[in-house]
Amino acid sequence: MKLVNHRLAGAEVQHLPCPKNRRKLLAAEMIVLHYTAGASALSSARWLARPDVKASAHVVIARDGGVIQLVPFDTEAWHAGTSSYAGRKGLNRYSIGIELDNLGRLEMQDGMFFAECGRVVEPEDVYVDDSTPVPTFWHRYTGAQKERLREVCRLLAAAYPVRHIVGHADITDRKQDPGPEIMALVRPNLEKELSLIVNH
Repeated sequence: MKLVNHRLAGAEVQHLPCPKNRRKLLAAEMIVLHYTAGASALSSARWLARPDVKASAHVVIARDGGVIQLVPFDTEAWHAGTSSYAGRKGLNRYSIGIELDNLGRLEMQDGMFFAECGRVVEPEDVYVDDSTPVPTFWHRYTGAQKERLREVCRLLAAAYPVRHIVGHADITDRKQDPGPEIMALVRPNLEKELSLIVNH
């Protein structure tokens, strides 16, 4: 996979036009991670690309590691909403939004795990966060997703002035994505790699 004219290129990548996003980024200073809470990567990408939807993202990473790009990385996407971090506000102007195909937080009822959309998630696909007094349950990310996320972030950090990799929950108290698995297990590694890239 490589970057060509602010777009990913490679066998793993497909492009979905999102012409509603045209304004250029002021600076790609951070990467913001999200989960889709949708039925599939493709259905979420199609929804984000719709002209009547006031949300979008630069890429969606599927559970098999495939990537769907909607918006070029030099163009503003509408993923952050009302947001602030490290002295910046209105982070759509300063960030790249990555959506990961994932059902998000789950509820347990009668020994079964349910997504907000009503879908049942098998126990082996459940991530248990027991860092709080009352454990919470989340749809687990796949190894292929996490490896692709690392690869995409490495490419972006090498090409743009990225200084932070954050979750949506870091930039607004309205959101809880991408959830504790990515925050606890993936992001620290990405931040370390980012530091190595930036300081190399």
